[in-house]
Amino acid sequence: MLTNWPRRGFWCECWTQDLTKEEQPVLRESFDAYSPPQADRWIAIALRTITPALDSGASDEAWAWLYEGRIETRRALLRAKPCTVSITHADTRITWTVRPALFLPLAHHQGTELPACAHDFKTPTSHRTEHVGSQQTVSDPS
Repeated sequence: MLTNWPRRGFWCECWTQDLTKEEQPVLRESFDAYSPPQADRWIAIALRTITPALDSGASDEAWAWLYEGRIETRRALLRAKPCTVSITHADTRITWTVRPALFLPLAHHQGTELPACAHDFKTPTSHRTEHVGSQQTVSDPS
C-alpha cells in the first residue's frame, strides 16, 4: 500500500568493533522501529539473547542496562532523542544506536517479473537458471 506522507519512527543499528585493531566499526544489523517501545525492545531482545555468551563484565553491563538503563533509553526515545547502548566483551565493543527517523512512503513491488537488469547478473555455477515464459526455474546440475 502506498501512503502519501512520511512516517515517524526510529532507525536502529548494531555495530561491532574489534578493539585490538585500528579498524572502523562494522555494521551488523539494522532495523526500522515505529515506536519507542519497539526500538528499545529490539536492543533488549538482542542483549538477552547474547548475555549467556558474554564474559562476566559484559554480562554485568548488559543486565545493568536491562534493569536500570533501559528506562532512561525509553524516556529519551519518547522525547525523540538519539540513544546509544554499548557493552564490551573481551576485545569487542558492541554498540546499538537508535535515531529518530522519517520513513518515506514507497510503493510495494507488485510485479512477478524481475527488472531487465536483473538478468545481467550470473548465478553460481552449481545452479543454472532458466527462464521459461514468465516462470523461472532453477536446476542443480549435480
